[in-house]
Amino acid sequence: MVRTVRVVAHSPDWVQAFRREAAELCSVFGERQVAVHHIGSTAIEHIVAKPIIDILVEVRDIGAVDELNEGMCQLGYTPRGELGIPGRRYFSKGSESIHSHHVHVFQTGHPEVERHLLFRDYLCAHPLEAQAYGRLKEILAVQYRRDTDGYTVAKSGFIEEMDRRARHWVKLRWESTAGGRPAAPLRV
Repeated sequence: MVRTVRVVAHSPDWVQAFRREAAELCSVFGERQVAVHHIGSTAIEHIVAKPIIDILVEVRDIGAVDELNEGMCQLGYTPRGELGIPGRRYFSKGSESIHSHHVHVFQTGHPEVERHLLFRDYLCAHPLEAQAYGRLKEILAVQYRRDTDGYTVAKSGFIEEMDRRARHWVKLRWESTAGGRPAAPLRV
């Protein structure tokens, strides 16, 4: 069955859905995990999103994650391996046509951890740019309704620009703090 692209208005329930799922994931990852983060558009207030909760789990050893596949399956997840990103373990929850959750697992220090968190934090701190991202997603969801890969590719230029701005923003924040210490990032 073909997955369709559907974006909906932001729901305050997404934060609670993340917290419930994070607690379940903790039962599988245990001491292997370092942190669990709510990422993606459902973590950014006031913008439309695909109703899929994206979760980033930081672990001490990415190699040990493959041992957790059975536990993830018991929670309803399908292990998908790296799925195009070296050093990641990816899991989806739901049917082939409708996913409810995506879990991206990276070893602490992997550049994708910082990139995802900076993107989220930057858009949370810059609501006009977050709104522009939401409008783009609405347009692309119509244009690529039955082409999830096309939808993802079409967003990539905007995401890359936001990644660039986020890196610059955090650098300015770091430089402007007393003692050269970075300001604490937003954690959801």
